[in-house]
Amino acid sequence: MYAVIKTGGKQYKVAEGDRLAVEKIEGEAGDQIVFGEVLMLGGTDGVTVGSPLIDGAQVIGELVEVRKGEKVIVFKKRRRQNYRRTKGHRQWEAFVAISEIVLPGAKPKTAAKAKAAPKAKADEAAPKAEKPAAKAAPKAKAAGNDDLTQLNGVGPAYAKKLNEAGVTSFAQVAAWKAADLDALDAEIPGIKAKAETGDWVEQAKELAKG
Repeated sequence: MYAVIKTGGKQYKVAEGDRLAVEKIEGEAGDQIVFGEVLMLGGTDGVTVGSPLIDGAQVIGELVEVRKGEKVIVFKKRRRQNYRRTKGHRQWEAFVAISEIVLPGAKPKTAAKAKAAPKAKADEAAPKAEKPAAKAAPKAKAAGNDDLTQLNGVGPAYAKKLNEAGVTSFAQVAAWKAADLDALDAEIPGIKAKAETGDWVEQAKELAKG
């Protein structure tokens, strides 16, 4: 006998004894998982199709582990903008062992495992003394607005883009590192190449002194 179930927005054909990876399910290894969205049942007696679900049918499994799947590489590029980014992503998934397919009106043979009640920690049982409220840290003063058009290759329009991105002073530009330029280049395409060509960091250090 087999069944078609729906979980995580996807459909899976399963049979007793199968092991499959599905979208992440909250729980711990050994927990019983019940899939109530059964779309189809098939066996020697024929095929039963739900509309869209089969009332009373269930598929019971055991959560083996929650793990990360294989890495997927994501590459982004913008033409003529000196912009290339490569990132990897591993999606969380649950590995489930199918133990039983329950027909409509039948009782499951697989008994649910009782979870042990978590023990209360000693420090949690005792009432905690109230701590005096911490004083709020003083806010840092905002950097002053400098005339960024003094930088090589920066006109009024480009200075406006920098201001909108939060760059308003020579001190900020002078403190730029490679990581800062990479992050800013994603917001203002081409700024990294423009800053390196115009030597903005060194120029901003001189302008900040004055």
